[in-house]
Parts: sequence; structure tokens; C-alpha cells
Amino acid sequence: MNETNSAATIGGSLRVAISDGDTGFVQVLTKRLDRLGWEHRVLPAAVPTDRLVAMRLGALVLDLALLGPHAWEYLERVTRDLPALPVIVCTGQSTVSQRVRGLRMGADDWVTKPCHPEELIARIEAVARRQRQADGPSEEKVLAGEIEVRPDQFQVFAHGASIDLTRREFELIQLLAAAEGRVLEREEIYQRVWGYTMAHGDRSVDVFVRKLRSKLQAASPGWNYIHTHFGVGYRFAAEREGVQVAAGEDAAPAPAPAPVPGPPAAAQPSAGMPALRVLA
Repeated sequence: MNETNSAATIGGSLRVAISDGDTGFVQVLTKRLDRLGWEHRVLPAAVPTDRLVAMRLGALVLDLALLGPHAWEYLERVTRDLPALPVIVCTGQSTVSQRVRGLRMGADDWVTKPCHPEELIARIEAVARRQRQADGPSEEKVLAGEIEVRPDQFQVFAHGASIDLTRREFELIQLLAAAEGRVLEREEIYQRVWGYTMAHGDRSVDVFVRKLRSKLQAASPGWNYIHTHFGVGYRFAAEREGVQVAAGEDAAPAPAPAPVPGPPAAAQPSAGMPALRVLA
């Protein structure tokens, strides 16, 4: 269900940025993207990674020749800071060692010019598709406590009734529930649900967890499903009255409390022994 995300994929299309100095090639490419209904931006120079995050891209096409002497450094920074963003290097003639270096550095594909725009578009689609498949959480349903997460229906149920969740809230609970009790860091959640590296100070994950937790508690009172690990992230597990229930299991009844011992009974004289008389 994760995309590189809904803002980067629009009606099956992609939002693409192209950093390429070949104006003729770019003109032909962008015309074809227009016919496909893809959104695109042409970047005349290297753009800081925080600006790339704000663009909410589905793919980035880089011509290393345009970036000059700092091309390798920039490619490394982009692939490090935005690991969920598909990056396709489309540049001029190169050596085997250069192509190997770029791919090992984090580029998802390498296309050598001259090339046909249709080939580049097909490679963009393939890389974006592989990224979505790799990042997407499990499509299997999850049973936990009183709720059921159904990816096939894009819904969460409590007692058979659907809980009214937004798309982002559903993607969030699907990711957490599929983690099988593992703590997910905020940065990982943001990257896999929103599709990009979390900007410093961004509280989107906390805000959406708070909204989701409120809806779950309203639909399934007495249960806690999303647990905060302060300074780290969040964990999904059905818990009620101190009883932890793993996903897919029913709650076990709480053990009966142990009887409270009363005051010791008065000692009884043993058979055949005279009772002792207490003198005032």
C-alpha cells in the first residue's frame, strides 16, 4: 500500500524531476511525459535534498555531466538522504567502472546516452514499481485484540464494523500491524508511509499516530494497540488490563487473584495434651 507515495503517484502516473543539460533530449522527454499525464520538473542544477523532499517526487533523473566536478558527491548525498527515492542516472558515455561506482553508490539504474525517451520512461516505471513492491507492507490480514486489519479491503474492522480511517491512517496501521510487535522508528515510519526522509522537526508521524490511536480506542475501548517508545518510535500490540496479546491471538482471561490470607487461626491443643491456662 505504500507508494513513493500518493503525492508522488497520481492516478497511476509519477511525479518526476529531471536534471539534464541536454535541452533537445529534455524537450522530447517532457512532451512524452505530458502525454502520459506525468507531472515533471526540469532542474537546471543540483538541488539540495531538503528541496527534493518538498517536491515529493516519484523518481529523479540525473545527468552527471550537468553536475560538474561535484557530481559523484551529489549522487551519494541524494541516495543517502533519500533512500526511498528512485534515482536513474541518464548521462553520456561512461566506463564500466563509472557505472559500477554509481550503482553501488545507490543509483537504481544507469542509462547511457544517446537513448530513446521511451526506454528511459520504461526504466523509470520499472524502478518505481520495484521500489513500491519492496517497501509495501504485507497484504495479509492481521487479527489483534478486537480489531481486524484487512489490506485487501483497505479497511480496519472492530466487532465487524468498519473504523472510519483516512488513507494515511490506514497505511500507518497496516505498516505497524505487519511489523509483528517490532518497534519502528519514526524515521522509518515516515519514509515507508510518506515515502521520503523525514525533515528535521517534522511531527507528522506523532500527529497521525495520535489521531489513529484515538479512533482505535473509541472503536475498541479497554484495549491499547499502539504503544510509544519515547525517543525511538512506535510498536503495535493488542494489550488489555496488563495482558499482552500477540497479533492473531485472542485475549487470554486474566488469572484469578490469589486468596488473601487471613489472620492465623488460634492454636488448638494437641490430643492428649492439657490446655494451657493464661494467667491474668
